[in-house]
This record gives sequence, C-alpha cells and structure tokens, in this order.
Amino acid sequence: MNEIEQTGLATMRDCWITGGTSFDLAPAAWKDIAAGANPDERERRLLAIAAQALEIALRPAAPKTLKRRPPLPELALPMLPERLRPLLRAALKQAADARSKSRVVAVVASRGFVLHPMDWMPAASDQTSPDVYAPWIDWQAGVDGEKHTSREQLTSQNWDEFYPAARRTALADMRRTAPAVARQLIETRGSTEPAEVRLALIALMHFGLGPDDVPFLKSLSTDRSGKVRELAGRLLARLGQHGQPGDGGPEDPISELAAFIAEGKSGFIRRRTTYTPAKLKSPAQERRRAELFETCNLVDLAARFGVTESDFIGAWQFGADNNVDILVARMVAASGSDAAVTHMADTLVAEGGKPALFVLHLMPRLDSRRQRVLIRVILKDTQYLGALSLAEGVEAGWLDWADLTNGKTLPALRTAVAGNDDAVKRGVDQLLETLGFLATAEAAEKLIGDVVAAGMAPAAPSLALLRLNASLAGP
Repeated sequence: MNEIEQTGLATMRDCWITGGTSFDLAPAAWKDIAAGANPDERERRLLAIAAQALEIALRPAAPKTLKRRPPLPELALPMLPERLRPLLRAALKQAADARSKSRVVAVVASRGFVLHPMDWMPAASDQTSPDVYAPWIDWQAGVDGEKHTSREQLTSQNWDEFYPAARRTALADMRRTAPAVARQLIETRGSTEPAEVRLALIALMHFGLGPDDVPFLKSLSTDRSGKVRELAGRLLARLGQHGQPGDGGPEDPISELAAFIAEGKSGFIRRRTTYTPAKLKSPAQERRRAELFETCNLVDLAARFGVTESDFIGAWQFGADNNVDILVARMVAASGSDAAVTHMADTLVAEGGKPALFVLHLMPRLDSRRQRVLIRVILKDTQYLGALSLAEGVEAGWLDWADLTNGKTLPALRTAVAGNDDAVKRGVDQLLETLGFLATAEAAEKLIGDVVAAGMAPAAPSLALLRLNASLAGP
C-alpha cells in the first residue's frame, strides 16, 4: 500500500468515526467489490477490506538497525524447576529495587539453580550477580555477536576471545589460585583497555593481594586515569605501603585531615592516647573532612600521628560522632591492612551495641565467619535490626533457626506482627526480606509458620522470599 492509499484509508476511517459513508472515497478496485450491494452492505464490505489492508499491508516492518542476536548461552547450573517459577516471580515482584532482586537471584544460585531468562536477566553493566551469569551479561553486552565466550583457560593469546564479564570471572578465579599469573595478564593486556575496564581489572587484585603485587601497583602511579592511580594507592596502602610523602604543610592532605582530629589522653593511672573528631566551626569544614577521609589512606594517617594502624583504631573514640565514625570505618575498609580490618571488627563486635554496627561498613573485607558473628550479634538485640539491610557481600542461606530463637528477634517480630503500627509493620516487611535472604530453607519454613501464627496473612507479599527459600529445600 502506497502513501496515497494510506491517506485515503485514513480519510475513510475518519468518515466512519463521524458516522458518515465512505463509498465515494474508496479506491476504484474496492468500489468494484462493494458496488453490487445496498448502501449498508457496501460500507460493511469496505470496512472488511480496510481491516484486511490494515492487518496485512500496514504491518510494521523491522527497522534496518535490527540485528540477529546469537542464541542465549547455556549456563553451568540447571534452570529453576517450572513448578517454582511462580514463587520466584512473586519474590522478584516484591523486591523493591535492583539490590533486592539480586538477593533473590543469590538465594536461588546458592541452592544450585539459575533463573529463567523470561523471569530475570542481568544487565550488561551488572557486576553483582553470581558468577554463573557471566555468559548472559556478556550476551547482553555483545550486540555484534562476533565473539564467543571461551571456556578455556584465559591466556594472553585468547584474551580477546573472552567477553568482559567472562574475563573478569576468569581473572578473579585465577587471582585466588595463581595470583602472579593473573597479575601478569592484567599487566600485559589490561594496559591497552579503556580506563573503566582497566579500573575493574585492577580492582580484582584485592583477591590474593600480596607483597609480590607491590611493584606492579607502584607502576600504576603514572597511569593516565586518576581513578586507577587512586585505586592502586589504596591497594598499596592495604599492603602497608605509604603514599607519596607530603610536605607536612597545610596543603598536605594527611596533615589537613590530622588537623580535623583531636589527640588526647585518658585514664588516671595508665595514661593512653585517644583520638576524637575535632569540633568544627562550619559545614564546609565538615564536608572537607569527609572528602579527606575518602581520599586519604589509613596507613598514612596513622603514621602522621606516629602510631600503627591498629593503635590508631584502638585509640579512636567511637561514639563521639557517628558520622565521623562511619567515615573512619569506610577508610579502614578501603585502605586498611587485613590485620587492621579484622582488629577493628573484632574490637567493635566484642564491645557490642551501636559501635558493632560500624562493622557493617567492613563486611566486604571480612571472612564469612566474622560476617556471621556480627549478624548473630545484631539479631540478639532488636535495637538495631534495621541495620541488617545495610550488610553487603554476605552469603545467602546459612542462618539457622537456632540463631533466630537465641535472642529477642523472634519475640519482637511476633509483637510487631500482632500490633497495629503501620510504620513498625513496614520495618517487619524489610526484616522478613533480609531474613528470607539469610535463612536456611528449614529456618525460612519455620519463620513463616511463626509469623503466620502471630497474625500475618499466609499469602502476605512480604513472605515471598521466605516462601521461595523454603521451597528450595530439596528436589
């Protein structure tokens, strides 16, 4: 159908819409078909022809930019059984954001399954999904479809045959088993990659980070990307390597940050050094202090006061200013040595209460044992349950029923469910989602029964992840 015919058809349609007849407006060929009938039948015949024309002749054509994609790669784990997909879709629907959805995906992966692509697909920029989804991430990114994801060992020769996500996964695995080989690959092939890719590759060096990495990381001090230089500096700081020495003057960042910290003494008999946030005069100074905590390294700051990292952390007076405490925790997580991170975590967990919550900022640097200890500490005391949602990098599906019954969490949940406070109920929904991620299948099933007995509707959407978790107990 040409443009003139399309315009004529539009005129006929307008005529019908206004209640008129369109026989005189129809193309000659259409008139021949309808001419032998009475006026009403003629209009019906023309309408039928027009409908056929719209269905056949005006069917949208695929744009010329449309390209045929390669088949979706098969993943290493089996697909979630069909009978469980409704529970999965309910859990994904209840998940409010990408972070919550990634937790649903993590729970399923922890039980040995992957999701159906019609239920969920990782984005091309996704870097938080389980490693098993790397082929799909690359499929999303590989619009041209010219490369293929290799299952072979990553080498300098086949570097270009790997898509970025598969390459990152291979390098991360290699850093855990053969860190020197992975470092050499990053050094020889990563240098030609764009800055954002280089940054992601250098970040992988936190796996298996050791003294042998120091020469390469120091060589990045001349990298053309400021973000790469900053990341390399923080990795070096984790190894106890100091940054470029400053002049000690007011323009030196370490000296400037130290000026925002008050050094004092405590104790009547055995005097010991303490560090507390200095009282500032303006919001601008507070912003500047926050910037310096984000850019300076712990080892350099501790050296500025003439102490070790652990001595500085041990002397810091947590509780004087929560905002600054968080900045200190983030600086330790970003640039502290492994020993400093574990020292801070163990000290604060032993202290308990609110100071223990600052350990949440160290979670990605902690081993799974310490992560579990902290979460169990929080669950024992209901005062800070809301903070559990902040935990990052925690494994899914390990929290036992005994962990929930060994404290005040369960009685508090029952009381909140039975109450009428809407704000408290929203907090319950958030906690149930977090517990749905952390719990074992057995604990999830028992928790559902417990809160339903307390008054929650069995079909409540907030139980969606717990129901999915419980259903993944076995075949």
